[in-house]
This record gives sequence, structure tokens and C-alpha cells, in this order.
Amino acid sequence: MFENIIAQAAAVQLREDSAARRLAPSMLFFGPPASGKGSTALELARSLSCENTAASASGPAPWNCPCPACARHRYLLHGDLLLLGHRPFAAEIAASRAAYLREPIAAARTLFIRSLRKLLARFSPVLWEDDPKLGKLSPLLQALEEELDEFETITAAGQAEDAALEKLADAMTKNALKLETEGVSETIPIAQIRRAAYWSRLAPTGRRKTLVIENADRMQEGARNSLLKILEEPPETVSIVLCAQRREAVLPTILSRLRPYRFLKREADDEREIIRRVFRDAPEVEAADEKRHSGLVSAYLDSFLPQSHEKLYPLSAFFVASLARAAALSLKRNGVNTIPAELSALGALCAPIAEAAGFGRAVSAREVIGTVLAESGNFDDRSFSRFLRSVLDLAAQSLREGTGGPHSIAHNDIWRQAASAAEAAAGIWHQAPALVLESFFYRLQQALAEGGVRAS
Repeated sequence: MFENIIAQAAAVQLREDSAARRLAPSMLFFGPPASGKGSTALELARSLSCENTAASASGPAPWNCPCPACARHRYLLHGDLLLLGHRPFAAEIAASRAAYLREPIAAARTLFIRSLRKLLARFSPVLWEDDPKLGKLSPLLQALEEELDEFETITAAGQAEDAALEKLADAMTKNALKLETEGVSETIPIAQIRRAAYWSRLAPTGRRKTLVIENADRMQEGARNSLLKILEEPPETVSIVLCAQRREAVLPTILSRLRPYRFLKREADDEREIIRRVFRDAPEVEAADEKRHSGLVSAYLDSFLPQSHEKLYPLSAFFVASLARAAALSLKRNGVNTIPAELSALGALCAPIAEAAGFGRAVSAREVIGTVLAESGNFDDRSFSRFLRSVLDLAAQSLREGTGGPHSIAHNDIWRQAASAAEAAAGIWHQAPALVLESFFYRLQQALAEGGVRAS
């Protein structure tokens, strides 16, 4: 149990709580991206369903437990497991595909199949009952299911040639990415929470049910209220696990009903070991790149996306530097000749990064927005959230390294509030990227300029 979770104290604590039979009915796993929250939740679900009650040499519910329940859980096919919420499906699927094609062994095969099943689990009939959108997605779902069945059959028998296997893996990956784009919302809709609540109250087929909600902080208000009703009176036969990046992003009324487990950012050597063991790879990462990313595993997964961090990072720097310049010009037009230290710090950090990537100085907001949209492919691979995170990281870093003064906290709040509004506009209200980016730019420009006027 949890032997595949590397260098994460939360997994050790969960194992101890499980062994002592003191697990809470509802839990919160919180921590940075790619810190093992989702994998730990799936392992917990498997251990709770395990039918082999006798402890082995490696402890209860080892990964290779031969019981039927564990076998179904390893391929995410157990009827007592329900998964909701968005996660970086595209990056994980692409990285897992590469790992299998690089070294087609049993562990890599399972990794690739599980990455696809994590996506397909979001289209469980439990969650989509009577949803008219499912009809439009059915051909794509059926194609991916048939390809996955074929893949499992021929790889289990060792019948496929390398070229045919690569072609099939490519087809599955392409269909999976299309299915994610067209069918998976970045926010959790209320209808799915209600259906999950109904499912939770039905008797399990095995020992125990587990409901896992990833990115649980991304819910519409109605969904949060429905979730609260489940947490207030959780059924005795279900364990509920919420995953989020930040504990404070979860509503206090929900948080009060959860036992929190904190997942920490791992050391760089531990992250390299994860990449080596899980993905059978050893990419070289520069020291400067380590500092720019929330973790090496996130950076590694990101590298498989069309809009990788290496591409979005200088583009984000260009956006931040342009914003700082626009705000400074607004101040000058209003008669403020002294540029605030916060704006200078933004430009000092971001302008050289943007210029090194070939982005010149933009002369207008329209030019900035046009460049960002063109270089990002209009954010058509769901990279807008990652772009926003990169913008926030750069803003925070520049303020931390450049000033550290009393106004830094207020400036950080300005950036966070604007980014939250932009993410909601794109993720919840589905506004066009051009419109969201324009509003984001002008909102920040005005707020930064007003802050400079007050400081003067």
C-alpha cells in the first residue's frame, strides 16, 4: 500500500491512519501540482476495496495484490470508484505513451492504460445520465474504448509489431486529447456532484466505495452547496477524497468537514527518481529551469504539450513586461514622473526574458494581445490556465526579488484577483480567449496605474 508513492509524508500518515482504522470519512489532499495527490487517492481507494485481508510482507494491500478487487482498481475499472474533476490529462497521456513506446514493458503498459482510463472515468454513465452532450461525444468515446480494448489485447498477447503499435498509440492519444478538449470542463458542474451524491448513497458492490474529486476548488457555487450536503452526512460505506492545490482555496464550510493531508513539494532528486521510475526517462533540467517550475515532474509532463512551459514562460514574461510598461506610461500621462519600484521590478525581471526569446517591445495593448494569442495558438490546447499561473509566478518573483516593500502584498493581491477573474471567465463562462485576455490586460493596467498614483 502506497509503495509507489515516492517521498511523500502524507502517504505515510495515511498508511498509519488506515492501519489503525482511524481514517476520516472525508479527506482533503492538498499540495502543488504533480505532488502525488491523485495517485495517493487512487491507491487509498484500492486498499479500501482490497479483498485480501491477510497482511503480506509489504503490508496490507500491496500493489501486486492478486485479489479481483485490486486487479480491477489497477486498471481503474472498479464499480466502487468514481472520479470527478479536471486534471492534466493531455500531458500525462502523452508522457505515458512515450514511456511505453520507449520501453514496452508491463509497468509502462499499465501506466499508459491508466492514463487513458483516468480520462474515460470522467465519462462514467453515473455522471452523465440524461446529459444531451454525451450523445455528441459518444462516437469519440466509442472509438477510444475500442482502440484501448485492441491495445490491451494485442499487448497482452505480444502480437503487435512496433510500427503498428506506435500507430495505435498515436490514434488513442489523438482521440483522448480531442475528448478532453470537447468533453471535460475545467470546472465541476453541479449536475455531476448531484449524481455523485446519489451514487454515494447506493450500496457498494464490494467492501467500500471511494469518491475522488480532483481540483475540488474549481466548482460552481451550486456544486459546492451540493457537495456540502454530502459531507454533512456522508454515507457509512463511502470515503470521499477532495484534491486541491491550496487548502485556503476550499470554502471554510467544506474544509471544516475534511481531514487535511498536506502534500509537500519534493526535493529535486526525489522528482528525478519519480521520472526515472515511472516514465523510464532521465531528462536533463537546467538549474535555472528548476527554479521556474513548481516541480520537475510538472515540468517534465509539461514538455509533452504543444504549448509547453518553455514556450509559455517567455510569452508570459513578454505579457508582464508589456503590462508594466503600459502602466508606467499611464502614470506619466497622469503627471506621475516617478515610476513605482514594483513596476520597475516587473520590467527588470521580465523584459530580458522576453527579449531573449525574440519578443520585442510592443507599442499597444492590441499588439501585445495579438502576439500572445498568435504565439499560444489561441490557447486551443487548454493552456490558458498554465499561462495565467506563469504570469502570476513571474509577478510574484519580480516583487519578491525586486522590492519586498510594504506595497508588494497589495500588488500580489492585484495580480491574483485579476487572474482569478480571467480564469473564471474562461473556465466557467467560456468566453473567447481574445476577450478574456483583453479584459485581463486592461484590468491589470488600470489597477497598477491607480496603485502608482496612490503611492505618489
